[in-house]
Amino acid sequence: MNFDFSDDQKLLRDEVRKFLVNESPLSEARNVMDKGLSHSAKVWRGLGEMGVTTLMLPLSCGGHGLGALELCVVAEEIGRQLAPVPTVSTLYLAVQAILLAANAAQQQVWLPRIAEGQIATLAAPLSSALGRAAVVPKFDGKVLHGVAPLVVDGEAAHMAVVLAETAEGRQLLVLADLSQGVTRRRLESIDPTRSFAELRFNATPAEGLDADPHSVLTQVRDRAAILLAFEQLGGADSALAMGACYARERKAFGRAIGSYQGIKHKLADIYTRNEMARAHCYYGAWALSSNAPELAAAASAARIAATDAFSYAAQENIQTHGGMGYTWEMDCHLYYRRARQLAVLLGSRHEWSERLVRELEARLSA
Repeated sequence: MNFDFSDDQKLLRDEVRKFLVNESPLSEARNVMDKGLSHSAKVWRGLGEMGVTTLMLPLSCGGHGLGALELCVVAEEIGRQLAPVPTVSTLYLAVQAILLAANAAQQQVWLPRIAEGQIATLAAPLSSALGRAAVVPKFDGKVLHGVAPLVVDGEAAHMAVVLAETAEGRQLLVLADLSQGVTRRRLESIDPTRSFAELRFNATPAEGLDADPHSVLTQVRDRAAILLAFEQLGGADSALAMGACYARERKAFGRAIGSYQGIKHKLADIYTRNEMARAHCYYGAWALSSNAPELAAAASAARIAATDAFSYAAQENIQTHGGMGYTWEMDCHLYYRRARQLAVLLGSRHEWSERLVRELEARLSA
């Protein structure tokens, strides 16, 4: 069994990396944060021109009809550069929900809008408490009313897949056009380069999706967990490279600090965790691309390993930089912000650990 990427996928990785290094350096993330922007429009537009945003869209909807592996490759490079673009909301969440829940006619109406560069999002609980939100918007068959309290990239989204409730109390997923009947309120978060917003619906046009909402959201969460794990892996690798570079340049007592055992061990520990996460990410990518029965367990393991790796790498990168690492001028805090936000975006590490245990117990008892 080969868990490596193909030559074409590696070529895609190299091209995306080259583009992001040139167009989305860390200064671009700072620009978005300092100006209070929702995302980098120029980087998002450039990714669209490269065909990145349409990788998993069907050919009939203006896409390339490729699979999840290509998107995993892209996700790692997005994480490596901390690119301030709405890939999570649009590609990992909304597109996956539409592919799973919408019929062919609905896909041909909504997915071409994403192919044209529009931003989409998912307004639904992202933790393991799927469908148990205290309040969800109401849907009367044509329009939405109510509030979605925490929506990724809700400030910039043009459309959303929303978990709603009918007058009879039945929950369902609906596709909402956010061009009218929506009030948005930006929310503060630890990583301003990935924005969140509260959406208040007031007769927002929408149409229902004929699929079990909780089954769809569970599948979306598994898919997003693996894609996010690749983003975390890219971020962890970049944090390691940044720490190692500083350790070679910074001198103390006449020697580079990287020559001291304490720093060597610190960087070696980061590398070990990153490689462990890489193994789980690759296994998760295989399970996702082949729709293997192990997908739920693989997604949980990838999520746990990548969260641990990125959190540790971001923290130890600051420690390697010493007192300078805590300053605003250094870029260390950008990695730490992204690591902490991604660590809780789909539910805490403890939730995923419990799910992994349940999946392994079920497989052992089968």
